[in-house]
Amino acid sequence: MLDLKTILDDPENIRRRLAGRGYDLDLAQLTRLNEERKGLQQRAEELRSARNKASDEIGRAKKEGREAAGLIVEMKKVGDGIAVLEDQIRGLEEQLRAVLLVIPNLPHESVPPGRSSEDNVEVRRWGEPPRFPFEAEPHWEIGRRLGILDFDRAAKIVGARFTVSFGAGARLERALINFMLDIHTGQGGYAEVLPPFLANEDSLLGTGNLPKFAQDLFKLEGHKWYLVPTAEVPLTNLFRDEILEGSSLPRRFAAYTPCFRSEAGSYGKDIRGLVRQHQFNKVELMVFSLPELSFQELERMTAGAEEVLKRLGLPYRVVSLCSADLGFASAKTYDLELWMPERKKFMEISSCSNCTDFQARRANIRFRREPKAKPEFLHTLNGSGVAVGRTVAAILECYQQADGSVLVPEALRPYLDGLERIR
Repeated sequence: MLDLKTILDDPENIRRRLAGRGYDLDLAQLTRLNEERKGLQQRAEELRSARNKASDEIGRAKKEGREAAGLIVEMKKVGDGIAVLEDQIRGLEEQLRAVLLVIPNLPHESVPPGRSSEDNVEVRRWGEPPRFPFEAEPHWEIGRRLGILDFDRAAKIVGARFTVSFGAGARLERALINFMLDIHTGQGGYAEVLPPFLANEDSLLGTGNLPKFAQDLFKLEGHKWYLVPTAEVPLTNLFRDEILEGSSLPRRFAAYTPCFRSEAGSYGKDIRGLVRQHQFNKVELMVFSLPELSFQELERMTAGAEEVLKRLGLPYRVVSLCSADLGFASAKTYDLELWMPERKKFMEISSCSNCTDFQARRANIRFRREPKAKPEFLHTLNGSGVAVGRTVAAILECYQQADGSVLVPEALRPYLDGLERIR
């Protein structure tokens, strides 16, 4: 959430920066609501001052033995007026918050301008796309043929866009989760967390999923709980409404969770196989940072996600998202994209984002630089480290062999009891 004072102190700059990401800021509405609130607050202060004077006068009258009943009645009327004004002020503050909650974060100055994903900027590449002396298959056909992925039985159990993994397919997912967690908690220095897979409304408000993206969530009937769309939600809210010691930052966490998304905005997109599933596994990275170090942490987080793909030998590229393609809460995002032979193009496998103080304001997460210093909002960062299902898809496609088998990347073999090939 953006700071209202920041918006009103420099409105044209804020409007210009938000326009770069396709958002039209209604300054007139914010200004009107704020002026109405200020007017009511001023009137309430005047009434409080009058009530204090009346209270003093009542005290003197009683001390001097004079009649004070009239003053008491008058003071009660003033008190009732203050209560009415306070209710009106709360109503305006709720309206202001409702407006602020749907305004996206400001793009960082280093974010490339653009109007769509076509304007994203490639930063670097690693690895060479594989070349096959045979007709390569898509991962969903490989998985079916090997008996490790079954989309039809999943559809029978629950519906479309789910998968049942069997045998080596199930083991491969489990191996990847452990492999990723070991990298991030070992070399990366992230503390492992196993959070709840459900979250309440306050948690989803804190990350920016609510109220704007309610259609993308799965809500439990009869409860105010939602299935988590990503571990970013529970991890961000670990410290909601808390004040941390500045000396403890950065705090880095890694968590595995299943993720649940309705993918409401995926109409017309390629949803075959393990892409855009309603349920998928992911290892998530989360950092709580000092504001001045958060962009260094973004580079570090991105490098950590890249390390997973390098060790698996999967060709990828890193792109910096343009202003129009940024996620709602992000000030800057790097996407990692894997090469998918069937598509003959790159596919996103990870997004690493610096949300600056946007989520911290929504979730009220602050820190103190010194024990008695004024609390400040910290910066939050999150990134996929990485999405497991899409990694499975890339392994099946990039490591497929002419005899129909699939080689297991060497880095994963210790997690699969030395298995070298899926037949």
